Parts: sequence; structure tokens; C-alpha cells
Amino acid sequence: MRAYFLAGSPVKLIITGTAVAILLQAAFVLSGFPTTLTLERAFPTNHLVDLNELRVRDSFRHPRILQQQQSSVASVVSFPVQGTYDPNRAGLYYTKLHLGSPPKQYYVQIDTGSDVLWVSCSSCKGCPKSSGLQIPIQLYDPSTSSTASLISGSDQRCLLGTQSYDSSCSGSNNQCSYTFHYGDGSGTSGYYVSDLIHLETIVGNSIPSNASASIVFGCSTSQTGDLTNSNGAVDGIFGFGQQGLSVIAQLSSQGISPNAFSHCLVGNGAGGGILVLGQIIEPNMVYTPLIASQPHYNINLLSISVNGQTLAIDPSMFATSSSRGGTIIDSGTTLAYLTEEAYDPFVDAITQSVLQFVQPLRFKGSQCYIVASSTPEIFPTVSFNFAGSASMILRPQDYLLQQNSVDGASVWCIGFQKSQVQGITILGDLVLKDKIIVYDLGGQRIGWANYDCSMLVNVSTMSSGGRNEHVNAGQIGGSNSLQDECKKMILMVVVLQLFVLFVFS
Repeated sequence: MRAYFLAGSPVKLIITGTAVAILLQAAFVLSGFPTTLTLERAFPTNHLVDLNELRVRDSFRHPRILQQQQSSVASVVSFPVQGTYDPNRAGLYYTKLHLGSPPKQYYVQIDTGSDVLWVSCSSCKGCPKSSGLQIPIQLYDPSTSSTASLISGSDQRCLLGTQSYDSSCSGSNNQCSYTFHYGDGSGTSGYYVSDLIHLETIVGNSIPSNASASIVFGCSTSQTGDLTNSNGAVDGIFGFGQQGLSVIAQLSSQGISPNAFSHCLVGNGAGGGILVLGQIIEPNMVYTPLIASQPHYNINLLSISVNGQTLAIDPSMFATSSSRGGTIIDSGTTLAYLTEEAYDPFVDAITQSVLQFVQPLRFKGSQCYIVASSTPEIFPTVSFNFAGSASMILRPQDYLLQQNSVDGASVWCIGFQKSQVQGITILGDLVLKDKIIVYDLGGQRIGWANYDCSMLVNVSTMSSGGRNEHVNAGQIGGSNSLQDECKKMILMVVVLQLFVLFVFS
């Protein structure tokens, strides 16, 4: 389409070309081409327009432009968080999802150590029917959802699963099936389905809105090990890994959310916290690179310091290689595990620093201490030092667990365990709590900062990987969600308007 402005007054617009017909209203189409349209002047030619008046006119246009830009920008997606790291209580953090049409509610464990979202199916064998977490157990039934469909073995999405050796195609019914095994010896198997996930999204500082997306997830038909235990039972596991069938990868590829996610897990009281698809912004964040081409979130641990003294541990003991698993960030692990070569030097250094104030003892295979004080302040600060000059500072409560008292004295035990798998160090919820943890997948890095996770956080859709460079942080979390605050503001405006109408009517 080409447009020409002709000299004279009034201004006229000449439009040529038949393709433009589909873009114009019927009245213009029927008039034929070329067509002459008269452009009305907003202001007379002899009228000097005040600058403020022009600004007002432009201000009505700019929100429309911004709205169009934001429509193509990935949104921040927020999930509620419940649970606690405390193994004497929940021992896990979980969130709430809505799946299917009509949507039904499911509670799933937050797990950065696995890739796929799965929920227990109505035909599941060994699935708990109740939970000690005082949450309802919901079984997913694809036949009751109008938007559900099964994934065949020839589907490209099934091939994403087979690349990670979790999926296979059943020859009997050409159905895409899976089998997962977890580090604690538990496991699950089932088949893949496609259905809607319903999300709470935020773009910039706008009011939260609802969205939905079609994703592939697992329908569990069999469970073993601790997954069958009703004490801490949930409806499934929400895998936040990097593989193609993870929800973060699926939503990011659809442009719905950024290629990053963050969590901030409350370590005291009733627990809870914050989980978002997007990056939490905090001035004190430090970042370390992710080790490429790994199935987990591996980072390069270089050394451990206790009270500022670096322990005599060969850095190669922490390395990721063909024979060693390296250092992994895993929110699905309750405690923390040190490679065998590092465990004894770590425990010995802590013991030596407090020996004059405590009575050491062994309890159920762990190093413990009888302490007169009910708080662990006498214990040293520990620093895990990573590539990129990024140190993770651990307070005593980040590596100790309080046990039952002895004769009125407190008993604190080191929560780090000796890894049963050679060459693997796992940083679980014991360490990750009370910290903002950012998984910047676009930039292939992980960041953290100590933080009170009961407070609000600023969240951005920015990704350092080159996509979604839109930076317009919104506040999420805290005792009152952003959505609750917006509802209160709207209610106040409505009440005020009704009051004005009543007074002046």
C-alpha cells in the first residue's frame, strides 16, 4: 500500500492498490480505487496550539502503544508457596496449580532437580488418598477435561522426553509413556497428556490477570517408595529442570513467560514463600555460571570457608565430570549433602570452632552438639565459594537443625549429610531457604542473595540471554499479594464513587 499527500487545504489522502481493501471498512471498499479520503484538521490553521494541549492529546495515544508492546512481552507468572524445609513438619515446599477444563486444583512439590510436571491419575496404583499436610488429594482424570488429549509415541513432544531417557512409546497403543526414578529411591510411571494450565500473570506494573496455556505433563498411574507415604503426600511433582518438557521450557517457547524463574523460601514459622516465572531483582544478588550440557543445575564450587578459613579440600572433588556429579542446586532435596572428601573436613572445622562452648555427641549418624543457648549464634559463619567470585554465606541456621533438648539444654545437629553417591554435592532446602534464588536460563547462570522471604520482591521479565529485555518490575509476595492490594484499591475507588453520588444526588 502506498499513500500520497496532495498540496492544498483540506489535506487529502490518496490510496492505491487492491490489497488494502481487506484493511478498510466496507464503505471504502465499495467506493473503488483509487480512493480519496479527506483528513479533517484537529486544529484550525490559524490557531496556535498550546504545548500542554498537545501533550494531553499524545498521552491518550501512548497507553495504546505501550499496551501493544506489552502484548508481545512475556509475563511474570506467580505461584503460591506452602510448606517448610523442616523435616519434622512438611520437609518440602509445594505450590498450587489449576489444570484442565473445567480447571481443578492440584498441590505439587517444587522440584528443580527434575524436569517434568506430573500429577496422580485417577487410575493410579499406590497413590496416597490422603495427606498429613492437611491438603486435599486430587486425582487427575483426562476424560473429565474437555481440553485434554493424549500424546502419541510419534508426537514431537514425546521425542523431547525420549532425549532425556525418561520417555518411551508403548507399542500396544502408540501412547507416550514415562518412568521416573528419584534419588531417594522412589519412582513413578505413567503416560503424557496435553491440557490447559491456568496462570496468574503480570506484565509490568499492571493488575494481575488470568491466562491459560496448553502444556504436556505426566499422568501418574503407578508410584513406589516415599511417594506412596501419605504423611507428606501431594498430588504430584512440579519439575523445573531445563529439558524440553519442563513447564518453564514450554511456557517460554510459547512466549508466555520469560526463560527464567525464581524462588524465595521462608525458613521459619509456617514456611511458605515466593515462586515466579521471571527474575527477582535484588541489589545484593551475586551470580555464578551454570555448567553447560548437564541434566541438573550444576554450578562450579571452588572452596568452602569456615570462619574465614578456607578448608584444605582439593577443588577437583567438587568438579562436574564424567566420573563426578559435581555441585547441584535442588529444591526437591530437604537437607544438603557433601561429597565424601569434603564432609569430614567441614564437620571437623565447625566442631573445632565451638568445642569450648559445647558438648559434642553423635546422634543417628550425625554430628550434634549440646548447647546451653537455645539459639545457635556461637556457631561459625560458613562460606561456599563459587566461580565468578560468588560466595553463598551460610548462617548457623543454614547448616544446623535443632533436635530434642537434653536436660533442658538445646541440641543442634549439622544438617549436611555425607553423600551416598560419589562426587556429588547437593544444596537442598536447608541451604536455599531465606534466600532469593534466580535461575536465569537465558543467561545460563544462577544467582542468590540472603533475603527475608516474607517480604515483597521486585520481579522482572528481563532475561540476560538476549530475549525479553523488557524491564518493568512488579512487586509480588509478602503477607498480601499484589492482587489482594489491587482488589482493595478498586474497592476503595468504588466506595468513594458511591459516596460522591450519594452526597451530590
